[in-house]
Amino acid sequence: MSEGIDKVFTAPVRDSLAGPVVEPSGDLDLDAVPTLRSALHQAMSRRPVPPMLVVDLAQVTFCDTSGLDALLAARVEAEGRGISLHLARPSRQVARLLATVGADRLLPADGGAPAEVPRARAS
Repeated sequence: MSEGIDKVFTAPVRDSLAGPVVEPSGDLDLDAVPTLRSALHQAMSRRPVPPMLVVDLAQVTFCDTSGLDALLAARVEAEGRGISLHLARPSRQVARLLATVGADRLLPADGGAPAEVPRARAS
């Protein structure tokens, strides 16, 4: 029974100097897409409109085509709002998925945490 608890998908949004950062964690599959879309919409709806939105994928353990579709849809929405969408630290599985389907050309990903997106410090 504890397996379900371990697989809870979350997507908190935090602020950085460069703009909002969405930090999804867990399996990005069909069940998780509404949570991700809500977090992305929340981040893009901030005022003033942020110039950049980062999706830090370091804690995404799996991504299927529905998760990929959500990321591609977010790119289109962000572009329409004048926001640059940037993926950071995709796991090996996510990077492989992006490359296999050619989405890495549409969704640029940085293997390391971008310098302009500082991590929150633990208190």
